Amino acid sequence: MKFGLHGIRTLVTFFDHPEKQFLSIHIAGSNGKGSTASMIASIFTAAGYKTGLYTSPHLVKFHERIRVNGKAISSRSVALLSTALRPEIEKNKSTFFEAVTAIAFKYFAESHVDIAIVETGLGGRLDATNIIKPLVSVITTIGLEHTQILGTSLEEIAFEKGGIIKKKTPCITGVKSQKAIRVLRTLCARNDSRMVRVRTDKIHVRQSSLEGLSTDFYWGGKKIRNVKVSLAGNHQAMNALLALHAVEIAARRGNFIIDEKALREGLAHIERFSGMRARMSIVQRNPLVIADVAHNPEATRVLCASLKRLRLGKFHIVFGLMQDKNYPAIILELRKIAKNVFVVEAQTERSRCTTELAQEFRRTGIPVKEFHTVSGGVSSALQQRDGVPTLVTGSHFVVGEAIAFLHNEKYLTINQ
Repeated sequence: MKFGLHGIRTLVTFFDHPEKQFLSIHIAGSNGKGSTASMIASIFTAAGYKTGLYTSPHLVKFHERIRVNGKAISSRSVALLSTALRPEIEKNKSTFFEAVTAIAFKYFAESHVDIAIVETGLGGRLDATNIIKPLVSVITTIGLEHTQILGTSLEEIAFEKGGIIKKKTPCITGVKSQKAIRVLRTLCARNDSRMVRVRTDKIHVRQSSLEGLSTDFYWGGKKIRNVKVSLAGNHQAMNALLALHAVEIAARRGNFIIDEKALREGLAHIERFSGMRARMSIVQRNPLVIADVAHNPEATRVLCASLKRLRLGKFHIVFGLMQDKNYPAIILELRKIAKNVFVVEAQTERSRCTTELAQEFRRTGIPVKEFHTVSGGVSSALQQRDGVPTLVTGSHFVVGEAIAFLHNEKYLTINQ
C-alpha cells in the first residue's frame, strides 16, 4: 500500500485523462459512504442518466467495484483495459487500487456516462480517486479508524478526509464532531468552498422494518413526505438526506433535471439501481440471515441499535475481522444482541485469528465457537434450528464469503 497521487496521475495520463471526460461526485467518510454513494447513483439512474458508480472493496466478485446503472463491468472489459494498462502498471510498480481506479475512470469515459459517483478507498487527500474535479464533495462521518495511517485524532482524520474538498466546490457533510467540523470549515474556507451541514432534525422516520424505511425529509426549504428508502436501519435516513443534498447541488451545477419522481424511485430501489448489498440486508429468509459490513465500533453500535429497534431478539452471530480493527470495542457492542457467536477467518492473511476474538467474547460471557472458514461458521449457525435469526457481520471479506456460500457463487478475495 502506498499513498500519493503521482502513481494514479501516471496511469490516467497513459489513458489520456479519462477522469476529465465525465462529471462526478466524490464521497469520503468513516461510515455511510458506500450507502450514500449508492443512493446518489440510484437517483441519477432513476432520472434516466447513465451513471457510473465506483466503490470498494467488493463483496463477492471484483466486477462489483465498477458499475454503470447498477450493472457490473464485464469480464471482457476488465481484461481489455487491464491488458492495455499492464505495461504501465509494471513500469511504475502501481498499486492494485491505483490500477483499478484508472480502469474504472477509463471504463466510465468509454461508456460515456453522464455522471460518476466515486467513493474514496481510504482517507481522501492522498487517495487515488482524488484526481477528479467533482460537482460536489460529500463527507459522511468522521471517526477513529485506520489510525495507523490517517492519524490518531479526529482532527487529523478530518484533515485527511477533507482533502477531497476542491476549489469553489460545495462540500456536504453529516459530521457531528465539533473538532472535525472546525477542520473541515477551515479547509472549505481555504478553498472558497461552501459547507453544507446536514442534520438529523430534518428527518422524521415514519416506519422502519427490515424491508426499509418510510421517511419525511426537509431540506433547502423543501419538504418531501413518506419517502420509501429500501435500506433497513434508521441511520440510512441520514445517508438518504446527504444523498438528496448532493443530488440537488450536483443537478444545479451540472444542468441535470432530477424531479421528485426520480428522487422517490431512486431511494425506493437502491439495490436494483446501484447493485449494493449487505447493509442490514436479508440474505436468506428461512431461516432468516441478515448481513451487514459494520467493521468499526461506531458502525457496529449503529447496527446493533437498529436491530434492537426492530425487536428481532437475540442473534446467532457469525463474525470475523481484519487485524487493524478495534475488536474489543466492536465486541462490546455485539454482546448486546448476541445469543452466541461463531468466530471465523476470511480467506486473507489480514484476518485476525479466531483465538483472540473468541477469548474476548468469552470475557463478556457470550458462548462462542471457533471456525477457520466462513462457510464452517455459517453452516454451524444455521444448524441451530431454534428459530433465532443469524447475523453475519464484521469485515467485507467475511460477509462476502458468507453471501457467496449461501448463494452458491464463486468468491474472489482481494486484500484491498
